[in-house]
Amino acid sequence: MSVDLSLLPDGGLHWLGASGEHAGIVLSSRIRLARNVAGFAFPARAREGERLRVLHQLRDVAARLPSLRDAAVVRVDECTPQQRLLLHERHLVSRELAGLDRKDEAPTAGAVFVTGEAGVMVNEEDHVRLQVFRSGFDVLGALRAAETMDRELGSELPYAWHQEFGFLTACPTNTGTGLRASVLIHLPGLVLTQEIAKVLQGLQHMGLTYRGLYGEGSDVLGNFFQVSNQTTLGRSEEELADQLVRVVRRVIEREEEARRVLLRDAGYIIEDKLWRAYGTLSHARNLPADEAMNLLSGVRLAAGLNLISGLSVYTLNKLLIFSQSAHLAQMEGRALTDGEANLARAKYVRQVLANEARLAG
Repeated sequence: MSVDLSLLPDGGLHWLGASGEHAGIVLSSRIRLARNVAGFAFPARAREGERLRVLHQLRDVAARLPSLRDAAVVRVDECTPQQRLLLHERHLVSRELAGLDRKDEAPTAGAVFVTGEAGVMVNEEDHVRLQVFRSGFDVLGALRAAETMDRELGSELPYAWHQEFGFLTACPTNTGTGLRASVLIHLPGLVLTQEIAKVLQGLQHMGLTYRGLYGEGSDVLGNFFQVSNQTTLGRSEEELADQLVRVVRRVIEREEEARRVLLRDAGYIIEDKLWRAYGTLSHARNLPADEAMNLLSGVRLAAGLNLISGLSVYTLNKLLIFSQSAHLAQMEGRALTDGEANLARAKYVRQVLANEARLAG
């Protein structure tokens, strides 16, 4: 089976649009709701037949729901490892659903439904994981859309629910609301001013946690952090989302202040550092993934400080995703070794930056 990306609304990348509030610092906001269908064993203990029945039931229900009737459906367990990695790079499926930690084996009857700004993972850790992405800083807008989809789906499917504990999930940390609210945020100013450790420690004191670009199990690269709530039990979805919004708004303010300090106290040093990053990306012939992430972080900061003109946030967002290994293989039309991917990445980044410069000129 091949994944025809043209069938995915917006390619599943609506969240890259750089259209929301504080889009230069916050790439995207996401709401995820974990749900299970009553009467079936949770996916880890379910037999293949049960997992298939959950998927078929969800497909039948989705066809009747306004928020999901036009969704593209991809059977992840029928995709190649390279195709599953591509879906993961687009944040459409988790590491678990992509089978990245299972010797390239996706869970049986694993699937994803994709709409313009939303998705539903099926038979991951839980039967259903609803996801809504918004460009920029729009946690509450994503929450409203997710709640609408959740109400529609819950009116057709009997959710596993407990009067005392709330929504029942495979992992106890998700029990309650089943909500994970997160933002993907770029914090180079705080890293360069060496304030980031205090900020991250403050997040944890507020009941939040942070991860890398691809969430759980991923390293922090390029100064990109995924900040999210840590608990779900005992508080409402609105309370959890409101807390995230309040804390992240303060983090944005501190990042903006850090950038002002950098320009004031080390302007020419920072300008030189960031232009060197742009020069390397514009001319490199061999570009490993980690190096590309760090250099793109520098160029993104340069654009945010207005040191580089004519380079859109949307282009930088796109580079972040399309320079990942599975996307490069998709463009080349074949599997790539790490060395070949480094060459293809350098070529792709050079071409995008050169084209952007021509358009700006």
